[in-house]
Amino acid sequence: MIRYKKLGYVALGVTDLERSITYYRDLVGLQLNLQEEGVAYFSCSDDHHNLVLYQNDVAGLKRIAWEMESDAELDNAADTFKKHGLDVYELPTEESKGIFQGRTLRFIEPNDGICFELYNQQYKRATSYQPTVSKIARLGHVVVSFSDWDASIKFFREVMNFDTSDSIDGFINFMRCFPNPYHHTLGVSNAKLRGDRPGLHHVNFMVTDMDDIGRALNRMPENNIPIVFGPGRHPPSGSIFYYFLDPDGMTVEYSFGMEEFPEENPRKPRSLEPRPDSGDYWGSVPKEDWAQAGDILPAKPQLIGQLL
Repeated sequence: MIRYKKLGYVALGVTDLERSITYYRDLVGLQLNLQEEGVAYFSCSDDHHNLVLYQNDVAGLKRIAWEMESDAELDNAADTFKKHGLDVYELPTEESKGIFQGRTLRFIEPNDGICFELYNQQYKRATSYQPTVSKIARLGHVVVSFSDWDASIKFFREVMNFDTSDSIDGFINFMRCFPNPYHHTLGVSNAKLRGDRPGLHHVNFMVTDMDDIGRALNRMPENNIPIVFGPGRHPPSGSIFYYFLDPDGMTVEYSFGMEEFPEENPRKPRSLEPRPDSGDYWGSVPKEDWAQAGDILPAKPQLIGQLL
């Protein structure tokens, strides 16, 4: 049984790195920790990075990374994945250090080819994260639209040891990386909802209080940022939400509050009907460009690591 600590970071490709740096720093409220040629590392915690942006010709999802409970859990995960026929790669030590992490493994998710990463530790910031326009508490979750919804849910549940918290039938399955308590760290969305195009659905940042969302209600429109859903409250998690677009049209979410699950004897997952009030208690309806932008960016084999 694989044990995770948390969702560590999400890596995105962006078409104009400088423009995206300004957006995520000045409007979203992440702290730019380091900028190198073609890459920028952002933090919303004591970790070195929780969001990594790469200059790329096409905007999209480059990598999803999970921090494990221990080094032993890296070995456990590698053994489990190999038993299920997956190729598991380990980054050379110097390359892991180059991305400010300890031991790091990567593999390709079998349904849509997403590069997944597991690591045992990440370098800590020299100084604590300093909130600016928003008091972000943590990187909350990432939602991805998968081409084969049922097969993807089965993979995450049976191979990666994720637990389902709730599901909206045929639309989205909310999963948590065991034994992380938050209602979902990964959302498995159905690509049929975006024209059968697998890709990024959205990246979420959990904020500290309602005022963070309240201030964003003014800040985003004042800076001509498209608002695509909300504010509202999600019935599955209980979170208050607010969705907006980044410069490449990829969807970002602020949320406040979320149901937490105990490791032992959690409640059973619920299945909600696919109707509007399953998405928002308050009755808002997402706009057409909500969760529509962001391809799955293929991992280059030479950048994955050494085959175990």
